[in-house]
Amino acid sequence: MLSTINITVIDREDRRHELEAPTDMGLNLMELCKSYELPVKGTCGGIALCASCHVYVQSDHILHEPSDDELAMLDSAFFVQPNSRLACQLKLQDELEGLVVRLAPESE
Repeated sequence: MLSTINITVIDREDRRHELEAPTDMGLNLMELCKSYELPVKGTCGGIALCASCHVYVQSDHILHEPSDDELAMLDSAFFVQPNSRLACQLKLQDELEGLVVRLAPESE
């Protein structure tokens, strides 16, 4: 089991941020982005109620299926694409090593 993984986040200005992510703290991708001070709001605190942590998965990782709550929130979000996910619903775990995501445009 890895204690840290590497994740790349591409911000809205097309800058790449290489993040080191702990896998032993129970964090999700939204919390990681906020800890690196990336412009991810996470207004609802990570319970899939706001879509302010909307990202596009750019790598070929096979992720768990989105929950009904996540799908409902994405259904009401702006700029949704087939690779859209909520960062708050992606728990940092070994399987995400090398994950690449792009921050979705803000709705406002």
